[in-house]
Amino acid sequence: MPKLIVVNRSGEETTVEADSGLTVMEIIRDNGFDELLALCGGCCSCATCHVHVDPDFAGSLPEMDEDENDLLDSSDHRDENSRLSCQIPFEDDLDGLKVTIAQED
Repeated sequence: MPKLIVVNRSGEETTVEADSGLTVMEIIRDNGFDELLALCGGCCSCATCHVHVDPDFAGSLPEMDEDENDLLDSSDHRDENSRLSCQIPFEDDLDGLKVTIAQED
């Protein structure tokens, strides 16, 4: 089973098994990471599932759409590796993907 590596806000790294077909947000939420609020439930309307994606995987992800880009603009912690985890579908080819939960705004 493919793995997702999640780094919490304290810098602690945890590897979890990840089911293909879920979003990165769903995997993080379902594995009990309370820091990732995901208030809108994955509708791309709140930016509370903001993560920083390991640069090695940036080219493997789908392009960011305008809504995601606009929501990320509202974050003081946005950087070039910022994504909304609800907009990242997890597939087997992302095995080993590492994301860091962004600081809360």
